[in-house]
Amino acid sequence: MEFFNQAKAVRLKSFHDRYLAADKDGETVRQSRDGSSGGARWTVEYIQGDNHHIRLKSCYGKYLTASEEPFMLGMAGKKVIQDMPASGKDIAIDWEPRTEGFLVKLRTRRGKFLRANERMPPWNNSVTHGISHRTVTQDWLLWEVEVMGILENNLLDYISPAPSSFGTQLHGASRRSDTGSQMSAMDIFEKAKSVRLRSHHDKYLTADNDEESVSQERNGTINNAKWTVEIVGHSNVIRLKSCFGKYLTASNLPFFLGMTGKKVLQTLPERLDSSVEWEPIREGVQVRLRTRYGQYLRANGGVPPWRNHITHDIPLRTSTQDWILWGVDVVQIRSVPDPAPPPLQLQQQPSDQSETAPNSEPGSPTSPKLTSQEPDDSFRGSAVKNEGRVIHYRVAMNVDGNVDENEELSFTFKGCMVEELKNRLEEETGLTDIQVCSRNPLNGKFYPLRLHLPPNNTEMHVVVVPSASGRG
Repeated sequence: MEFFNQAKAVRLKSFHDRYLAADKDGETVRQSRDGSSGGARWTVEYIQGDNHHIRLKSCYGKYLTASEEPFMLGMAGKKVIQDMPASGKDIAIDWEPRTEGFLVKLRTRRGKFLRANERMPPWNNSVTHGISHRTVTQDWLLWEVEVMGILENNLLDYISPAPSSFGTQLHGASRRSDTGSQMSAMDIFEKAKSVRLRSHHDKYLTADNDEESVSQERNGTINNAKWTVEIVGHSNVIRLKSCFGKYLTASNLPFFLGMTGKKVLQTLPERLDSSVEWEPIREGVQVRLRTRYGQYLRANGGVPPWRNHITHDIPLRTSTQDWILWGVDVVQIRSVPDPAPPPLQLQQQPSDQSETAPNSEPGSPTSPKLTSQEPDDSFRGSAVKNEGRVIHYRVAMNVDGNVDENEELSFTFKGCMVEELKNRLEEETGLTDIQVCSRNPLNGKFYPLRLHLPPNNTEMHVVVVPSASGRG
C-alpha cells in the first residue's frame, strides 16, 4: 500500500514496458506504449475505513473493474474493463496493492491479480485478471507505479518505491505567480525536501555504505537512494545531501587516468564550495544536473568498470547523451515556512512604541505587554498552539473554484476533523453545502480534504467551493 501513499494519480507500467490505458470507448482497458496519453493516467481513490484497498479511476471517470465476463470462452482469464458500479460497495472496483520488491501486484477481493498479457493476438496488449500458474507468466502480474501527482500533506513523508513522473507532475503548473509559463527544473526542487534521482538505465543514484563513493542501484526503496535537497540562497543552484550527512560532490579525481570523466563522491568539506553545488536544467520530462564548471552528473553504463559508476563529464558521443538525464522522484515535500515570524514583527512595533510613545493608538494587532514580558521563542512556541490552529480561507467566486487571490480571511480553529471545519466555515461564510479544499503545492490545483486535519495544529490555507466543483 505504501506505493500509493499520498499519490493523487499514477501510471502503471507492465512487465512488457507498456502502460495500463483506458480506451477512448470508455469501456475497454489495454496496454499502450504511449505513457503520455490521458488514458494512461489513473486517479487514486482511497476507501474510507479500509487501509488496504484502493480504487483507480480513468480519465473518462470510470473505475478499473474486474468483471466476471471471460476474456475468451473456455479460458481462465476474465476481462478488466472501465465501469461505473451500481453501488459504492461493489467489490469489483477494489484493488489491493501487494509489494513485490520495488514492483506491485494488484489483487481483487476474490484473490485474482491484474495481469498484462503478451504474445499472439488476441492476447497481445490485453489486460485480464486471473492467477498465473505457469512460471513464464508470473511476471505478467507485476506493475511499476509511476506517481503523477502528490496530495498535499506537509507532515507525512511521501516515500515512493517506484518512479514519479517529473514531467507530468509539472505539466500545466506555473512558476510562482506566473500562471502562464511552464515550470522550470528548479521549481520541483524548491518544493521538495528530499528526492530520488533515476538514471537513464532505470537505476537510482545511491550513496554507498562506505560513506564516500556513489553508484547506481536498482532498488530505489533503500534509504541510500534518498537525497535531501538544500537550496543555495536565491540562486538556481542546489546541494544534495546523502543519508550519511555528506554532500554529492564533483571531485577533481579522474575516474581513470587518461579519461575525461571525473569521480563523483560523498564529502563533507570544511567550507561548502562550488564542488557541492548543482544547477538543475530541465530537459523534456527529465533534468540534467550541471556543475559550476559546465560538466554534468553522468550515470555510466556499458561493461565494467564503467557500469553503475557515477562521474561528471560532458558526453561527446550520441549514444551516451542520455546518460546525463535524470528522472526526479519526490520523496518528501518541503514544509511550509513557519507562520510565526510575521506576528512577531507586528508585536515588536508596539513594544518599541511603548518606550517612546506610551499613548500609542489603540487597535494594534498585538499587545505591547505580551511582547515585553515574553521572549520571542516563548511566543512562537505557545501563543498560537495553545489556542488551536490558524485557518486562512478564500471563498470560490463560482462553481469552477476560481478565487480572488487577494481576498483571504482567517480565524482560529480548535477542532481536528474536516467535518468540524466545514461546519465552522459554513458559519463564517453563511454558505451551505460546501466543500473544503486545499491547493496541491506541485500543480496548483484544488483537492477536497478528507476526514482528519494534519496534526500539531499546523496553519492551513483552504478554499471554500461549491460541492459541485470539487476541485479548482
